[in-house]
Amino acid sequence: MITKLGVATAYVSDYDQALDFFIGKLGFELRTDVTMENGFRWLTVGPPASPDFQLNLTVPGPPMHDEQTAAALRELMAKGALSSGAWNTDDCRATYELYKARGVEFIQEPADRPYGIEAVFRDDFGNWYSLNELNDKALDQQAMAEAFEPGR
Repeated sequence: MITKLGVATAYVSDYDQALDFFIGKLGFELRTDVTMENGFRWLTVGPPASPDFQLNLTVPGPPMHDEQTAAALRELMAKGALSSGAWNTDDCRATYELYKARGVEFIQEPADRPYGIEAVFRDDFGNWYSLNELNDKALDQQAMAEAFEPGR
């Protein structure tokens, strides 16, 4: 049985620039940086508060992607069409101010939502992320059903 998510992937166009963004701007830690026998670079980072989680930073291309797939992924990145998820924070407004001062591009300032406070930012590669300060209703199915239209 699955117990938790251990690794997620964000597509980037440059490994060094990705490290600068995730470590330098977001304050993540380097988890792993190795090159596999097939030439694939396994580069992972993660927030200090989640030591068991790894965000795999992947440049589209061989050996994982053929050129057509890599080109399609680069095009989606350029369009800003990819999201690599939502990051939780204890204080959305303070984190917003810290990251904004570090040069992170926000496409939505912190706003009150039924599930808490949310801001949205982009990395240097066009991927967007939700930054959430969750409230006590965020994981309450009944409260969310009352706040939003049912998904069925």
